[in-house]
Amino acid sequence: MDIKQIAADVAVSGQIDASDVAALAKSGYKSIICNRPEGESAEQTSSDDILAAAAAAGLEFRFIPVSAMTGITPENLQGTIDALEELPRPILAYCRSGARSANLYQAAVMRGARP
Repeated sequence: MDIKQIAADVAVSGQIDASDVAALAKSGYKSIICNRPEGESAEQTSSDDILAAAAAAGLEFRFIPVSAMTGITPENLQGTIDALEELPRPILAYCRSGARSANLYQAAVMRGARP
């Protein structure tokens, strides 16, 4: 897991596994945002598995999938703005490489979300 800090209390990473979630909680993360659509690749862990692990670890979870084909939609953007306002921090957002999560975060901040 390659975590990149992009704000004081927001980080991004590539795909995580359910087995990573307990370590994220121990590291102090309070919430996880999944920006990876289901079935994007055969080896990815499902968002349901991450959700279950997050619930077991006491973390909040939000599923805001961003397709690599269509890019960021208005719904993705609003969902991220809402998540940044509502979820406890620090937050880890993930996708395949972390790039979509970072781009979505930047777009949300540019639209007025709390950095």
